[in-house]
Amino acid sequence: MRYLALDVGDKRIGLAVGDEGGGIARPLPTLARRGLEADVGAIRDVVRQEEVAALVIGLPLTLRGEEGHQAVRVRRFADACAPLGLPIELYDERFTTAEGLRQGAPDPDAGAATVLLEDFLRSRR
Repeated sequence: MRYLALDVGDKRIGLAVGDEGGGIARPLPTLARRGLEADVGAIRDVVRQEEVAALVIGLPLTLRGEEGHQAVRVRRFADACAPLGLPIELYDERFTTAEGLRQGAPDPDAGAATVLLEDFLRSRR
C-alpha cells in the first residue's frame, strides 16, 4: 500500500510518500496553505499523481502525549480530507521536525513528513 504523509501546520503542509514494501519515504514539495478547500484540492492532486491509497496525518501531541489546541485543528483538517475517500491514520508526530533537521532535511516540513511516514511504516512491520 502506498501512503502520503502530511505534516499539517498553520502556514505549510509537509508531504512525503512511501509504501509498506520499502519502508522508505520520499519527501515531496511542501504546500503553502491557501485555505481548507484549496489545501484539500492540492492533496487530491498529489494523491492522484502519486497513486496513494491512504493518508498518514501527523497528530501534534504535547510532550505528555496529550492533545492540545493544535491537535484539535489537525483533527478538523483530517475530517476535511474524508471526502477524498481514503483511509486516514492519525499518527504521533512529536519530534519529527527536530529529527528531520538532524538528518539534514533542506525543507523542515517535508523532512518532518518523511520522518513521520518512515516511523509509521516501521510501526506496521
